[in-house]
Amino acid sequence: MYGRLDTEVTPLAALAFAILASSTSAILVRWSHAPSSVAALYRVLFTTLLVAPVAVFRYREEFRRLSVRDLGFAVVAGVALAIHFAAWFESLNHTSVAASVTLVQSQPIFVAVGAAILLGERIDRPTVVGILVAIVGAAAMSIGDAGEAPVSDATLYGNSLAILGAITIAGYVLAGRSIRQRVSLFPYVTVVYTACVLALVFLVGGQGHAFLAYPPREWLLFLAMAVGPGVFGHTVVNWVLRYVESVVVSVAWLGEPIGSTLLAVIFLAETPDAITVVGGLVVLAGIYVTTVGRERGHG
Repeated sequence: MYGRLDTEVTPLAALAFAILASSTSAILVRWSHAPSSVAALYRVLFTTLLVAPVAVFRYREEFRRLSVRDLGFAVVAGVALAIHFAAWFESLNHTSVAASVTLVQSQPIFVAVGAAILLGERIDRPTVVGILVAIVGAAAMSIGDAGEAPVSDATLYGNSLAILGAITIAGYVLAGRSIRQRVSLFPYVTVVYTACVLALVFLVGGQGHAFLAYPPREWLLFLAMAVGPGVFGHTVVNWVLRYVESVVVSVAWLGEPIGSTLLAVIFLAETPDAITVVGGLVVLAGIYVTTVGRERGHG
Protein backbone atom coordinates (compact mmCIF):
# COMPACT_ATOMS: atom_id res chain seq x y z
CA MET A 1 0.00 0.00 0.00
CA TYR A 2 1.11 3.54 -0.66
CA GLY A 3 1.81 5.83 2.29
CA ARG A 4 -0.50 8.57 3.53
CA LEU A 5 -0.19 12.08 4.82
CA ASP A 6 -1.27 12.75 8.40
CA THR A 7 -4.39 14.32 6.92
CA GLU A 8 -5.26 10.96 5.29
CA VAL A 9 -4.66 12.35 1.81
CA THR A 10 -3.12 9.49 -0.16
CA PRO A 11 -0.11 10.07 -2.40
CA LEU A 12 -2.24 9.01 -5.38
CA ALA A 13 -4.71 11.81 -4.58
CA ALA A 14 -1.80 14.22 -4.23
CA LEU A 15 -0.47 12.99 -7.58
CA ALA A 16 -3.83 13.66 -9.25
CA PHE A 17 -3.84 17.18 -7.77
CA ALA A 18 -0.26 17.76 -8.99
CA ILE A 19 -1.13 16.67 -12.52
CA LEU A 20 -4.07 19.09 -12.53
CA ALA A 21 -1.79 21.90 -11.30
CA SER A 22 0.77 21.03 -13.99
CA SER A 23 -2.01 21.19 -16.57
CA THR A 24 -2.24 24.95 -16.06
CA SER A 25 1.23 25.34 -17.57
CA ALA A 26 0.03 25.17 -21.18
CA ILE A 27 -2.60 27.86 -20.57
CA LEU A 28 -0.14 30.19 -18.84
CA VAL A 29 2.50 29.67 -21.53
CA ARG A 30 -0.11 30.39 -24.21
CA TRP A 31 -0.99 33.66 -22.49
CA SER A 32 2.66 34.67 -22.21
CA HIS A 33 4.43 36.48 -25.05
CA ALA A 34 7.93 35.94 -23.64
CA PRO A 35 10.36 33.47 -25.28
CA SER A 36 9.68 29.95 -24.06
CA SER A 37 13.15 29.55 -22.50
CA VAL A 38 12.69 32.80 -20.57
CA ALA A 39 9.30 31.65 -19.29
CA ALA A 40 10.87 28.34 -18.23
CA LEU A 41 13.71 30.17 -16.47
CA TYR A 42 11.50 32.41 -14.36
CA ARG A 43 9.01 29.65 -13.66
CA VAL A 44 11.79 27.59 -12.07
CA LEU A 45 13.54 30.60 -10.48
CA PHE A 46 10.40 31.82 -8.71
CA THR A 47 9.59 28.25 -7.65
CA THR A 48 13.06 28.03 -6.12
CA LEU A 49 12.59 31.31 -4.27
CA LEU A 50 9.31 29.99 -2.82
CA VAL A 51 10.69 26.67 -1.53
CA ALA A 52 14.28 27.60 -0.61
CA PRO A 53 13.45 29.54 2.60
CA VAL A 54 11.66 26.49 4.03
CA ALA A 55 14.62 24.30 3.13
CA VAL A 56 17.19 26.66 4.60
CA PHE A 57 15.46 27.43 7.89
CA ARG A 58 13.73 24.15 8.63
CA TYR A 59 16.13 21.61 7.12
CA ARG A 60 19.48 23.31 7.68
CA GLU A 61 20.99 20.30 9.43
CA GLU A 62 19.84 17.93 6.71
CA PHE A 63 21.47 20.17 4.12
CA ARG A 64 24.75 19.75 5.96
CA ARG A 65 24.33 15.96 6.03
CA LEU A 66 23.70 15.64 2.29
CA SER A 67 26.13 13.15 0.85
CA VAL A 68 28.24 14.09 -2.14
CA ARG A 69 26.50 11.32 -4.07
CA ASP A 70 22.97 12.57 -3.36
CA LEU A 71 23.98 16.17 -3.98
CA GLY A 72 25.55 15.22 -7.29
CA PHE A 73 22.52 13.24 -8.48
CA ALA A 74 20.18 16.07 -7.45
CA VAL A 75 22.24 18.47 -9.57
CA VAL A 76 22.07 16.00 -12.46
CA ALA A 77 18.28 15.84 -12.03
CA GLY A 78 18.10 19.64 -12.22
CA VAL A 79 20.21 19.79 -15.36
CA ALA A 80 18.06 17.01 -16.86
CA LEU A 81 14.95 19.07 -16.16
CA ALA A 82 16.50 22.10 -17.87
CA ILE A 83 17.51 20.01 -20.91
CA HIS A 84 13.96 18.64 -21.04
CA PHE A 85 12.51 22.16 -21.23
CA ALA A 86 15.08 23.30 -23.80
CA ALA A 87 14.91 20.22 -26.04
CA TRP A 88 11.13 19.93 -26.09
CA PHE A 89 10.47 23.62 -26.74
CA GLU A 90 13.10 23.67 -29.50
CA SER A 91 11.71 20.51 -31.11
CA LEU A 92 8.47 22.37 -31.79
CA ASN A 93 10.43 24.66 -34.14
CA HIS A 94 11.63 21.76 -36.29
CA THR A 95 8.91 19.12 -36.36
CA SER A 96 5.14 18.90 -36.18
CA VAL A 97 3.24 19.44 -32.95
CA ALA A 98 1.83 15.91 -33.26
CA ALA A 99 5.28 14.33 -33.66
CA SER A 100 6.85 16.40 -30.88
CA VAL A 101 4.12 15.80 -28.30
CA THR A 102 3.83 12.09 -29.10
CA LEU A 103 7.58 11.48 -28.88
CA VAL A 104 8.08 13.47 -25.66
CA GLN A 105 5.17 11.57 -24.12
CA SER A 106 7.00 8.30 -24.71
CA GLN A 107 8.82 8.97 -21.42
CA PRO A 108 7.03 6.17 -19.48
CA ILE A 109 8.90 3.65 -21.64
CA PHE A 110 12.26 5.08 -20.62
CA VAL A 111 11.14 5.33 -16.98
CA ALA A 112 9.99 1.70 -16.96
CA VAL A 113 13.28 0.47 -18.42
CA GLY A 114 15.34 2.68 -16.11
CA ALA A 115 13.31 1.73 -13.04
CA ALA A 116 13.81 -1.96 -13.74
CA ILE A 117 17.57 -1.62 -14.34
CA LEU A 118 18.53 1.08 -11.83
CA LEU A 119 15.91 0.88 -9.06
CA GLY A 120 14.90 -2.76 -9.17
CA GLU A 121 11.21 -1.94 -9.67
CA ARG A 122 9.46 -4.98 -11.13
CA ILE A 123 7.56 -4.30 -14.35
CA ASP A 124 4.68 -6.77 -14.62
CA ARG A 125 2.27 -7.39 -17.48
CA PRO A 126 -0.54 -5.06 -16.27
CA THR A 127 2.01 -2.25 -16.00
CA VAL A 128 3.25 -2.84 -19.55
CA VAL A 129 -0.33 -2.93 -20.82
CA GLY A 130 -1.21 0.26 -18.94
CA ILE A 131 1.85 2.09 -20.30
CA LEU A 132 1.12 1.07 -23.89
CA VAL A 133 -2.57 1.98 -23.60
CA ALA A 134 -1.76 5.41 -22.14
CA ILE A 135 0.82 6.14 -24.85
CA VAL A 136 -1.62 5.12 -27.60
CA GLY A 137 -4.15 7.53 -26.08
CA ALA A 138 -1.54 10.30 -25.92
CA ALA A 139 -0.67 9.70 -29.57
CA ALA A 140 -4.36 9.92 -30.49
CA MET A 141 -4.66 13.22 -28.62
CA SER A 142 -1.66 14.54 -30.53
CA ILE A 143 -3.19 13.54 -33.87
CA GLY A 144 -6.40 15.30 -32.90
CA ASP A 145 -4.50 18.43 -31.94
CA ALA A 146 -2.63 18.37 -35.23
CA GLY A 147 -5.89 18.79 -37.09
CA GLU A 148 -6.38 22.28 -35.67
CA ALA A 149 -3.51 23.88 -37.60
CA PRO A 150 -1.25 23.02 -40.51
CA VAL A 151 2.02 21.40 -39.50
CA SER A 152 5.26 20.94 -41.40
CA ASP A 153 6.87 17.60 -42.22
CA ALA A 154 8.67 16.05 -39.25
CA THR A 155 12.45 16.18 -39.42
CA LEU A 156 15.02 13.87 -37.89
CA TYR A 157 16.47 16.75 -35.88
CA GLY A 158 13.16 17.83 -34.35
CA ASN A 159 12.14 14.28 -33.59
CA SER A 160 15.51 13.60 -31.96
CA LEU A 161 15.09 16.65 -29.72
CA ALA A 162 11.63 15.45 -28.63
CA ILE A 163 13.05 12.01 -27.77
CA LEU A 164 15.85 13.75 -25.84
CA GLY A 165 13.12 15.61 -23.94
CA ALA A 166 11.47 12.29 -23.07
CA ILE A 167 14.74 10.71 -21.93
CA THR A 168 15.72 13.66 -19.73
CA ILE A 169 12.33 13.95 -18.00
CA ALA A 170 12.57 10.19 -17.39
CA GLY A 171 15.98 10.74 -15.80
CA TYR A 172 14.49 13.51 -13.66
CA VAL A 173 11.74 11.18 -12.41
CA LEU A 174 14.12 8.28 -11.75
CA ALA A 175 16.57 10.49 -9.83
CA GLY A 176 13.72 11.83 -7.73
CA ARG A 177 12.44 8.35 -6.94
CA SER A 178 15.90 7.24 -5.80
CA ILE A 179 17.02 10.28 -3.80
CA ARG A 180 13.65 10.98 -2.18
CA GLN A 181 13.96 7.71 -0.25
CA ARG A 182 16.77 9.35 1.73
CA VAL A 183 16.40 13.12 1.41
CA SER A 184 13.49 15.31 2.54
CA LEU A 185 11.41 17.12 -0.06
CA PHE A 186 12.53 20.73 0.42
CA PRO A 187 16.30 20.17 0.50
CA TYR A 188 15.99 17.95 -2.57
CA VAL A 189 13.88 20.28 -4.71
CA THR A 190 15.95 23.32 -3.69
CA VAL A 191 19.10 21.71 -5.08
CA VAL A 192 17.30 20.42 -8.19
CA TYR A 193 15.61 23.70 -9.01
CA THR A 194 18.77 25.73 -8.38
CA ALA A 195 20.73 23.54 -10.81
CA CYS A 196 17.89 23.85 -13.32
CA VAL A 197 17.89 27.66 -13.00
CA LEU A 198 21.64 27.91 -13.57
CA ALA A 199 21.39 25.71 -16.67
CA LEU A 200 18.51 27.80 -18.04
CA VAL A 201 20.43 31.04 -17.38
CA PHE A 202 23.18 29.79 -19.69
CA LEU A 203 20.55 28.78 -22.27
CA VAL A 204 18.74 32.13 -22.26
CA GLY A 205 22.05 34.02 -22.41
CA GLY A 206 23.25 31.82 -25.25
CA GLN A 207 20.06 32.49 -27.18
CA GLY A 208 20.53 36.24 -26.73
CA HIS A 209 17.18 36.87 -25.03
CA ALA A 210 16.68 39.77 -22.63
CA PHE A 211 16.58 38.83 -18.95
CA LEU A 212 14.54 41.73 -17.55
CA ALA A 213 12.81 43.71 -20.32
CA TYR A 214 9.28 42.32 -19.81
CA PRO A 215 6.03 44.10 -18.86
CA PRO A 216 4.29 43.53 -15.48
CA ARG A 217 1.80 41.16 -17.09
CA GLU A 218 4.60 38.76 -18.01
CA TRP A 219 6.05 38.80 -14.49
CA LEU A 220 2.63 37.92 -13.09
CA LEU A 221 2.41 35.01 -15.51
CA PHE A 222 5.91 33.85 -14.53
CA LEU A 223 4.84 33.92 -10.87
CA ALA A 224 1.64 32.01 -11.68
CA MET A 225 3.72 29.37 -13.48
CA ALA A 226 5.87 29.04 -10.36
CA VAL A 227 2.94 28.70 -7.95
CA GLY A 228 0.77 26.42 -10.10
CA PRO A 229 2.89 24.07 -12.24
CA GLY A 230 5.99 24.70 -10.09
CA VAL A 231 5.03 24.44 -6.41
CA PHE A 232 1.73 22.56 -6.67
CA GLY A 233 2.79 20.58 -9.75
CA HIS A 234 6.43 19.47 -9.86
CA THR A 235 7.10 19.94 -6.15
CA VAL A 236 4.11 17.83 -5.12
CA VAL A 237 5.16 15.19 -7.66
CA ASN A 238 8.57 15.10 -5.99
CA TRP A 239 6.84 14.53 -2.64
CA VAL A 240 4.82 11.70 -4.17
CA LEU A 241 7.97 10.03 -5.51
CA ARG A 242 8.89 9.00 -1.97
CA TYR A 243 5.80 6.80 -1.79
CA VAL A 244 4.80 5.90 -5.36
CA GLU A 245 6.86 4.00 -7.90
CA SER A 246 8.36 6.03 -10.72
CA VAL A 247 6.45 4.09 -13.39
CA VAL A 248 3.08 5.07 -11.88
CA VAL A 249 4.13 8.72 -11.61
CA SER A 250 5.41 8.73 -15.18
CA VAL A 251 2.23 7.23 -16.63
CA ALA A 252 0.04 9.52 -14.51
CA TRP A 253 1.88 12.49 -16.01
CA LEU A 254 0.28 11.58 -19.33
CA GLY A 255 -2.91 12.95 -17.78
CA GLU A 256 -1.49 16.48 -18.09
CA PRO A 257 -2.68 16.96 -21.72
CA ILE A 258 -6.17 15.99 -20.60
CA GLY A 259 -6.19 18.63 -17.88
CA SER A 260 -4.76 21.19 -20.31
CA THR A 261 -7.47 20.35 -22.84
CA LEU A 262 -10.25 20.82 -20.27
CA LEU A 263 -8.75 24.11 -19.08
CA ALA A 264 -8.40 25.28 -22.70
CA VAL A 265 -12.14 24.79 -23.13
CA ILE A 266 -12.79 27.07 -20.16
CA PHE A 267 -10.12 29.73 -20.58
CA LEU A 268 -9.28 29.69 -24.31
CA ALA A 269 -12.61 28.56 -25.79
CA GLU A 270 -10.81 25.75 -27.61
CA THR A 271 -13.16 22.82 -28.16
CA PRO A 272 -11.43 19.45 -28.62
CA ASP A 273 -12.42 17.24 -31.54
CA ALA A 274 -13.70 13.68 -31.23
CA ILE A 275 -10.24 12.11 -31.66
CA THR A 276 -8.83 14.20 -28.80
CA VAL A 277 -11.71 13.25 -26.51
CA VAL A 278 -11.38 9.54 -27.28
CA GLY A 279 -7.61 9.75 -26.86
CA GLY A 280 -8.07 11.37 -23.44
CA LEU A 281 -10.36 8.56 -22.33
CA VAL A 282 -7.80 5.99 -23.49
CA VAL A 283 -5.06 7.78 -21.52
CA LEU A 284 -7.22 7.66 -18.39
CA ALA A 285 -7.81 3.96 -18.97
CA GLY A 286 -4.06 3.37 -19.23
CA ILE A 287 -3.41 5.32 -16.04
CA TYR A 288 -6.11 3.32 -14.26
CA VAL A 289 -4.71 -0.04 -15.43
CA THR A 290 -1.17 0.91 -14.39
CA THR A 291 -2.14 2.32 -11.00
CA VAL A 292 -4.54 -0.46 -10.02
CA GLY A 293 -2.08 -3.10 -11.20
CA ARG A 294 0.74 -1.63 -9.08
CA GLU A 295 -1.54 -1.26 -6.03
CA ARG A 296 -2.58 -4.90 -6.27
CA GLY A 297 1.04 -5.89 -6.66
CA HIS A 298 1.81 -4.14 -3.35
CA GLY A 299 -1.33 -5.31 -1.57
